[in-house]
Amino acid sequence: MLAKVLSYGLNGIEGYPVTVEADIQSGLSKFDIVGLADTAVKESKDRVKASIKNSGYQYPIDAITINLAPADKKKEGPLYDLPIAVALLCANGTINYNKVKNIIFIGELSLDGQVKKVNGILPILISARAKGYKNFIIPEENANEASFIDGISVGVVKSLTQIVNHFVNAEENPIVKVKTSNFNEIQQEELAGVIDMKNVKGQASAKRALEIAAAGGHNILMIGPPGSGKTLLAKCFPGILPEMTFEEALEVTKIHSIAGELDERRGIITNRPFRSPHHTATTVALAGGGKNSKPGEISLAHNGVLFLDELPEYNRQFIETLRQPLEDGQITVARASQTITYPASFTLIASMNPCPCGNYGSKTQKCTCTQNQIHKYLSKLSGPIMDRIDLHVEVDSVSYDDLTSKREEESSVNIKNRVNKARQIQVERFKDSKIFSNAKMNVVQTKKYCNLSADAEALVKNAFDKLKLSARAHDRILKVARTIADLAGSAEILPEHIAEAIQYRSLDRKYWL
Repeated sequence: MLAKVLSYGLNGIEGYPVTVEADIQSGLSKFDIVGLADTAVKESKDRVKASIKNSGYQYPIDAITINLAPADKKKEGPLYDLPIAVALLCANGTINYNKVKNIIFIGELSLDGQVKKVNGILPILISARAKGYKNFIIPEENANEASFIDGISVGVVKSLTQIVNHFVNAEENPIVKVKTSNFNEIQQEELAGVIDMKNVKGQASAKRALEIAAAGGHNILMIGPPGSGKTLLAKCFPGILPEMTFEEALEVTKIHSIAGELDERRGIITNRPFRSPHHTATTVALAGGGKNSKPGEISLAHNGVLFLDELPEYNRQFIETLRQPLEDGQITVARASQTITYPASFTLIASMNPCPCGNYGSKTQKCTCTQNQIHKYLSKLSGPIMDRIDLHVEVDSVSYDDLTSKREEESSVNIKNRVNKARQIQVERFKDSKIFSNAKMNVVQTKKYCNLSADAEALVKNAFDKLKLSARAHDRILKVARTIADLAGSAEILPEHIAEAIQYRSLDRKYWL
């Protein structure tokens, strides 16, 4: 007998419908799975067999063939366990086939028939809803994740027995439906490890640059000697970032759901990601890829922050990999089996010493490095990478007077209030587009929203000629100036806004030239 059950697969963060066809024919006992299935999918035959038997249902001893259509798309993971089991129970007459039509089944099975959590539920539901599917049955452990998608009916189950009982007698054995959650009512947890800016003594110029970076989503590089507070400032940065919109939160949650890093108790990520991978991490772990082309740290930082401490210590290949995401806001993972594009629109916070000993250019310490050592160290960062970083900030050692001062520094709360006001201006400015910050403006938007007066234009031209800037650096200066104007509440970009933006483009000329 033949039976068909609907399921769903994932290719990157986009889903596609999968029809699970179960055919039972008389003959020698066998169990074949076809349809470009990976090892985890092929192993489901053992999980499904034990699950059906241990749940007390008849398992067919004839020849079984499972086809996962479309056959030309690779199927990965254990999420097809449940639809395969349901298809077999429909084929042997345990479940009425007509009752499961138009329902998408997703879930992993344990040997005792329990339905276990799977990764990627959120992107699956979003993709399926876009294609008109309305009814789903998923693991109970994924309920919170599914609760943020409206306009669909999602039933959650704990076991295979619960599913069979429901379709045999739905009135006596109803399946619990997921209730829609309100994103705005979720209490945000305190960010772990975040330090308040008021605990950082001195470094006024670096704090100002971080405020601009947070307000406009700009990339920033801090250069200074060891112990000057670069890492401490970076750890303060999440505390001044604006809250994510619901649309941004969904994008982030989709990626973390696929990677298996989503907290099932909350079901959605409410705080902007702050990823700080160690410099010994592999390029695949950072950029993404591997056997199943999973997202890496670059994509996991989407709509948040990627902090790279001691940037020159990272693999040169990985540093150059940053070119595409810093420019396009996405990264393409190309492998022999498939090519997947993941979102990667993040704010880069990088720090570095100016030389191997760390004291080159310091006002208080003497550098012991040779010119060749300094050149070799700085050359690990190419011109194209430096060109893509909007703000270059020098962070010198803190003086004793600043360190012991009783003066209270400005708190993260006050800075964040200014950042939120500037971001609200940008949200209104870009309400008809898919971007949320000045840093993501394209060429057309930059020309439209960064009109300059004659004095401001003359200032930019002078800097362009004197610093020998590239066209990319020119546009980034305008974007930073637009953010500085937003922080000041100015509708126009004034010469003082341009002057401040230009000063953040001079350090690469000081150290690299």
